[in-house]
This record gives sequence, C-alpha cells and structure tokens, in this order.
Amino acid sequence: MSEAEQVPASAPEAAAAVLDALNATDSNGTEALNATAKFVATPEGTALAYGSLVFMALLPIFFGALRSVNCSKSKNAADMPETITSRDAARFPIIASCTLFGLYLFFKVFSQEYINLLLSVYFFVLGILALSHTMSPLMSRIFPASFPNKQYQLLFTQGSGESKEEIVNYEFDTKNLVCLLISSVVGVWYLLKKHWIANNLFGLAFALNGVELLHLNNVSTGCILLGGLFVYDVFWVFGTNVMVTVAKSFEAPIKLVFPQDLLEKGLEASNFAMLGLGDIVIPGIFIALLLRFDVSLKKNSRTYFYSSFLAYIFGLGLTIFVMHTFKHAQPALLYLVPACVGFPVIVALFKGELTEMFRYEESSPEEAGAKEDSSESEKKDQ
Repeated sequence: MSEAEQVPASAPEAAAAVLDALNATDSNGTEALNATAKFVATPEGTALAYGSLVFMALLPIFFGALRSVNCSKSKNAADMPETITSRDAARFPIIASCTLFGLYLFFKVFSQEYINLLLSVYFFVLGILALSHTMSPLMSRIFPASFPNKQYQLLFTQGSGESKEEIVNYEFDTKNLVCLLISSVVGVWYLLKKHWIANNLFGLAFALNGVELLHLNNVSTGCILLGGLFVYDVFWVFGTNVMVTVAKSFEAPIKLVFPQDLLEKGLEASNFAMLGLGDIVIPGIFIALLLRFDVSLKKNSRTYFYSSFLAYIFGLGLTIFVMHTFKHAQPALLYLVPACVGFPVIVALFKGELTEMFRYEESSPEEAGAKEDSSESEKKDQ
C-alpha cells in the first residue's frame, strides 16, 4: 500500500486471466513514498482517500465471497471457478516473482511507452469482460420481466462426427449484451483518458471476479498461499528496489486509487493514494473459503467469515497506521496475512472446531458433478 506523488494522466473472462493480472498486482500497491514530493495532503484529504480505499477494498471481498458460494454450485461453464490446489499455492510466489522480475527487465530494456500501450490494450479487453461479468447479476434484477431477453450461443468446434470436440461453448443473452455495451463505454473512457474512476471500476471488477472465481480447495492450501506471498511481498518491498521500479513504470487498472487532493481539485485531482489488487484478492479468496466452510457446517452461522472479514479491516488499518508512522510504503500482506489467518484459527480453537476446519475439503466442479451423478444413479438403482 502506498502514496504516490502523481499518477500520469496519459499514463476476467476466465479465472486464468485474473490469475495473470494478479501476478503483477503487488507491484502497484507498494510504490515508495517520494520524500521530495511537493504536494502535502491535508488531514481531511488523507482521511478521505484512505477511508475510501478501505471501503472499496471491502466491497469485492464481501460480494465476491457471497457470489463464490453460488459459483461453487454452478453448472454453467462460464461461471465455474478455478480451483487452487496446494501445489498451485506453493508455486504461485515463484511465478509471481518471475513475472515481477521479468517486468522489471522489460522496463529496463524496452521503451516504457510502448510496453504500457500493449498493457493498456490487454487490460482494456480483460476489463470489459470482467466488468460485464460483474454487472450481469445486477442487470438481471434491474430489467423488467417483460424485457425481450433472447438467448444466444457462441459455439466453436473442432473435427467432425464422433471426433468433434468443443473449443468454445459460451451461452449468453440480451442482458449480457447490454452489460457488454456499458462495459465497453467504460473501457474506451479508460483507454482514452486513464481517468481514476474508470481505473477503479475495472479494478473493482477484477478483484470481485478474482474472489468469486478463484477457489482454494482447503484451509491448508490457503495457509500455504498466504504464507508464500507474505514472504514474497516482504522480500520484494524491503529487500530490493524491483517492486518500486515496476510500480513507478507500470500503468494498468490492477490497483485502486483515490486522490488525496479531491477536496481541492475535484475530479481532476492527480495526487493519489493506492492499494494493489493483490492485497485485496489474495486475502479475499481465503475469506471466501471460510464463508463456504461456514455454509458447509449448516449451522446458520457465518462466524468464520465475519471474524476473517473484521481481521482484514484490522490488518489494512494497521498497514495505513504503520505507513504514516514510519513514512515508508508497507507490504500490506505483512499485516493482512497474520490477521486473516490468526483470527479465524483463534475462533476455531475457542469453538473446538480447528480439526474440522482443516479437514474441510472443497471439491472441484468436475468432482462435485461426478458425485451428484453417482448419487442420482444410486437413487435410481434403489
């Protein structure tokens, strides 16, 4: 998490796309404070900026976790989650480190302008798809029942006859097309103006899709992932200048920003505080897992979800406090990981459910479907 002197004004369809975005996320959330910055934010402006960032960070975690419960039961291929195993979790910090260092080398060797142009086009496409997917449930509620909602299917196959294989099979309707149109308008706005509001709309969409579609298969996997990224974040922020360099050069909507001079300059403000999406999505998918664990207990209680959610607020608040106390950008996961893991574990110990928590195993959509089919066949046989 960081403050920035100025952000230049010109400057997921599938879960795998969200994963690619996250590999570079933390680089945008850890830009160092500029000790020679000419702009000095007022206490009111600082409070508004960081209060807004905390509020925006909570939105995708809360609603993404709720949507992840329905997503885990979905049979629609477009809404099926990507399950992260313990092996994936162990490799993730290594992949993230390679990606970060690769970006560092790219910015050292090639022109920053052309790299950011390619990134802008890439995230323009991903942002439209992510925002459209985010808006879709809301649009379904807004449109009246009398709205002529036609169904469409985009189907690409390979081969013929019995050897025919589906490459793409995507079903959508008129409401989805309306969402896509609105998202395209936001995308063009971002591409042309790089406005911070358009950036935040895309950033919130990426974060919500990440929390919804990226599923940890159990609590142990979550601990491995968070522990690995804890080390990753601390090393690249305090151990080298790689993350700082990339953060200063990288222009993409994979961070949330809010101007500290909004009260003075309005919507044209340009001195931003920022929070990387990795500091939202990584703890968010763990919090979403705990919500699904709450649901599996069938006790009509959301104890673990709310305890981890409050822990996230505490960890993020502590990050901001330490950053302003020591006047240096902080790796937010340094505070978020112990809080988000520690609070629920303490609650589980108090309730005597720690063993049950770590035994909880979430099936992949394919395994869940196979179980349902087998149970249905057993009922028929009986």
